[in-house]
Amino acid sequence: MPMRESDKHFLWSLYYAVGIILIWKGVWEGIGSLPLLELPFVSLFVGLVMLTFSGLLMREFDPLGGLEKGVQNMLHGIHHHPQKEEFTISYFDNKKNKEVKIEAHKLKLIEKNVLSFHEHGKEIFIPMHRIRRIHRKGKEVWRL
Repeated sequence: MPMRESDKHFLWSLYYAVGIILIWKGVWEGIGSLPLLELPFVSLFVGLVMLTFSGLLMREFDPLGGLEKGVQNMLHGIHHHPQKEEFTISYFDNKKNKEVKIEAHKLKLIEKNVLSFHEHGKEIFIPMHRIRRIHRKGKEVWRL
């Protein structure tokens, strides 16, 4: 059974956080002899400002951003896959209040965060955040 995308995102975020802590431990011990940086709140402030301005803090620790990228990458791969008829996509339908499966070969377009399917002569638009599971030949390969 594959790991959930949210679990992968959490583990990678934890890995990055530990790496950052270890790097900063070395940096602070190396320059800890500077009188101003010996104050804990000053060093905390300087570190947070540096991470915020670099964009790393918002990019890597965004609780939902990584999930959207994961499903987006998976769906783009399926859309261009030569055997996309092997895939089914499950999404949550608000009107039916249940999960609905749709075959991936009916996927016609991925635009921004919306999937466009053609089914029974109609065009169906599904936001990516509603995708719950992806199956290949009946076996689950991705889930939220």
